[in-house]
Amino acid sequence: MKYLFGADIGGTTVKLGLFTESGELIEKWEIKTNRENGGASVPQDVVNAVKDKICEKNLDKKDVIGLGIGVPGPIKKDGTVLKCANLGWGIFNVNEKFTELLGLPCRAANDANVAALGEMWKGGGKGCNDIVMVTLGTGVGGGVICDGKIRAGAHGAAGEIGHIRMNDDETRLCGCGGHGHLEQYASATGIAFLGSEAAKKDPASSLSKIENITAKDVFDAAKAGDKTALNVVDNVCEILDAALSHVAAAVDPECFVIGGGVSKAGDILIETLKKHYGPNLLNALQTTEFRLATLGNDAGIYGCARMMLDVTE
Repeated sequence: MKYLFGADIGGTTVKLGLFTESGELIEKWEIKTNRENGGASVPQDVVNAVKDKICEKNLDKKDVIGLGIGVPGPIKKDGTVLKCANLGWGIFNVNEKFTELLGLPCRAANDANVAALGEMWKGGGKGCNDIVMVTLGTGVGGGVICDGKIRAGAHGAAGEIGHIRMNDDETRLCGCGGHGHLEQYASATGIAFLGSEAAKKDPASSLSKIENITAKDVFDAAKAGDKTALNVVDNVCEILDAALSHVAAAVDPECFVIGGGVSKAGDILIETLKKHYGPNLLNALQTTEFRLATLGNDAGIYGCARMMLDVTE
């Protein structure tokens, strides 16, 4: 039997997983991300954790295909990370560094992209080779998978759908410094803001009785039939669909996989997205599916492991 390792590196912890070649998760665990000295010890810490697991499980090193690594920042196809502010990393080649330390093939990609690959392999996108994952959390992220492989782009920034400009008249600043970006409307933060603004205009809404409105509050109120909340959800999904229509015209995915905290809203989110999607698209693009992500926080380690199967092709 052959084995794969995945390491999803975050600013606080590194999530690790040991998998069989067929995608069975044997074990998952975490180590602390040591960000001291610009995260200099992170590669060795991760490699030590993998080596320890190889010894613990009595694995023959020749049966380990390699280690896939998810990195929280743009990374080029050859494994060169341009900058990882969350880790303190500057420019260096992650593939080469980890391969040198572990003595096995290692490949790195952006964390959002590996999460998308994981969902394609064993999650909400299973059965499809062409997907776009949309992560609706504090911000809006994404990952593009074409023909079963990550499409990172020339600068490692493909899939940054949260920064598609949707409103030229927006005066509020996006976190990136731009204006009117998708993230300002479809993220958990954006939905909470729109819900708060709508509640101010409708004292009869159940939302007006909530002091600090969250995205969950908006969806819960909408599920309960609150008209103001339903209008906010409808508006958010219409904006998100407009952005995804642009994405579809460029990459033509089989499905959009919706993940992140906002996706916990479930059917009301998916059904409202379906309602607005497609009327202005080519007929061939109107049948794109919408699915919920299923792997949660494990999507990254699944995608990291899956990435290593390409080494054997």
